[in-house]
Amino acid sequence: MIFGAAFGRPNNDWNMARVVIGLSGGVDSSVAAWLLKEQGHEVIGLFMVNWHDTTGTLEGDCPWRDDRVFAELVARKLDIPLHVVDLSEDYRRRVVDYMFAEYERGRTPNPDVLCNREIKFDVFLKEALKLGADYVATGHYCRKAEATLPDGRTVWRLLAGSDPNKDQSYFLCQLSQEQLRYALFPVGGLLKPEVRRIAAEQGLATAGRKDSQGICFVGKVDLPLFLQQKLAAKRGNVHEILPSWPKFRRELPPADAVTELRPAGGGAVGAAERPSVPTDGQLAALAAPWRYTVRDGKKIGEHNGAHFYTVGQRKGLGIGGRRESLFILATDVEANAIFVGEGDAHPGLWRPALRIAPGEVHWVDPAAVVAAGGSRRFRVRIRYRQPLQEAELFVRESGLFILFDEPQRGITPGQFAAWYDGEELVGSGVIAE
Repeated sequence: MIFGAAFGRPNNDWNMARVVIGLSGGVDSSVAAWLLKEQGHEVIGLFMVNWHDTTGTLEGDCPWRDDRVFAELVARKLDIPLHVVDLSEDYRRRVVDYMFAEYERGRTPNPDVLCNREIKFDVFLKEALKLGADYVATGHYCRKAEATLPDGRTVWRLLAGSDPNKDQSYFLCQLSQEQLRYALFPVGGLLKPEVRRIAAEQGLATAGRKDSQGICFVGKVDLPLFLQQKLAAKRGNVHEILPSWPKFRRELPPADAVTELRPAGGGAVGAAERPSVPTDGQLAALAAPWRYTVRDGKKIGEHNGAHFYTVGQRKGLGIGGRRESLFILATDVEANAIFVGEGDAHPGLWRPALRIAPGEVHWVDPAAVVAAGGSRRFRVRIRYRQPLQEAELFVRESGLFILFDEPQRGITPGQFAAWYDGEELVGSGVIAE
């Protein structure tokens, strides 16, 4: 049973359910609410206030006030009650403080993933249950399916949205089975133009409203200014690493070595068909990031703090006069140094593998867990909207390793890697380094 534009209750009772929907003031949640009501369910709107501080924001004095007005207009149009809950303290403690801590460590967090795991499907879910909710709905473009295992257990599977341009399953990659059990995604089986059309046909105030951008519930920000609420600016040097850096040739495993570690012909294969199985040491070497010191490159400029920058970043350096753009290859918050390279083909931007620490591995589908010492092929993305990449996943005592068929650009510590089996998002984890 797939839960997207249509759904049922866990006990297979298809009668009216009480559904609390997170009305955000956007078109997606508005249409989701309309769909739920059309299907005969009791719908209750719940608007979250998660952020009051406007430091560093680029648009508006208090964007959530505008969002609330639109949520109220939609609730009035649909004739559903709307409750308002202030979750700003939880949001600051569980999402924003985490952001600051990760940037301070020189890592790049994904607050949208954390917001879904910690707020929308945790704190918000608990508020919805206080209202007697059978389910909690959002406007995410994804779907869920129910499956029964041979031992009789029910498993909830997270599926990609039907619109390939709007699929948001990646942002839900940290949800648990308990969270998925309550979740509904009414627009997951629709295309975005269909959602806009429905909103216009129903006269919803959000029909022509632009999609929100930037940090979840905070909006578009000047990131260095935003982070300076807790992280002090600190002048440091920018060092350029040339493509001819000797360690690129010496430390990067030969291309045929990477090929030898892949299953022949692609696709899922058994261990007996694999030409060779990488050792733990080989996996660690393939997943290791490039490490530079200030002696490896020439100083070409200055910056205001290494913790304000991220691997793969192109803008914000303020260094011009180049044929191609400069990209950040690495940051060192201890030395307060940034290392850059010219052009997106620079070898320092590319790596064949990544590692996820044992405590950071999360399986959305418990029936798909790869046991320690095992491996399996999946399709993987390391950032939202990235096309899925062919890869093999290895589970070892030192962590979970993902070895890609093709080297990946901008593998960034702190971001989430998510792996898929067909259209199902099976698991995810935080990239270690």
